[in-house]
Amino acid sequence: MQLKDHILTIPDFPAEGIRFRDITPLLNNPRAFAYAIDSMAELLQDMRPEALVGIESRGFIFAGPLAHKLQLPFVLVRKPGKLPRDVHSRTYDLEYGQDTLQVHRDDISDGQRLVIVDDVLATGGTAEATGKLLQQAGGQVSGLLFLIGLNGLGGANRLSGYQNKCLVGFELDE
Repeated sequence: MQLKDHILTIPDFPAEGIRFRDITPLLNNPRAFAYAIDSMAELLQDMRPEALVGIESRGFIFAGPLAHKLQLPFVLVRKPGKLPRDVHSRTYDLEYGQDTLQVHRDDISDGQRLVIVDDVLATGGTAEATGKLLQQAGGQVSGLLFLIGLNGLGGANRLSGYQNKCLVGFELDE
C-alpha cells in the first residue's frame, strides 16, 4: 500500500508558502490506518521499547494504537495544565517564543527504554525537547518514530543523537 496516496498536501496552509501534510484521509481509511500502525510497529522492533511516549496531540493518534498492539505502557507528554499529578516540565525555544512540555513524574521509571512517537518530523524541536524531558525524568530514549518525515527542514540532523525513523518521507517541493 502506498501511504502517500492517503496523505494530502494542502498548499499555503496555515500560512502562505507552507505545504501542510493532511493525514485525515489516512485516518478515515481503516485499511490505510491499520497498515500504517502495523508498519510503524515493525519499525519499532529493533528499538526494544519498554514504553511508548506520545507527544500532544497528534502523537497520541499513533502512540496509543501502537502501545495497544505491542502491549506496552503509553505515556502522555502534554502542554502545561493538562496533567493532574506531579510533573516534570521542560521549556524550549520555538521560532517565535517558547513552549513547555510536561510528563507525570510517576509515569517514567529510572532507566526505562522509551520510544517517542509523533505524526511529523519537521525541524525536530518538539521531539528534541521531549527527549530531554524524558531523560530529565530518568528515562532512556531508545528511539523516535514518526509517520511522516519532512526532508530538508533539519529534523533528522537535529535528532542525530537518537535513532529516529520515519515511515513516509516527503521532499519540501513534493
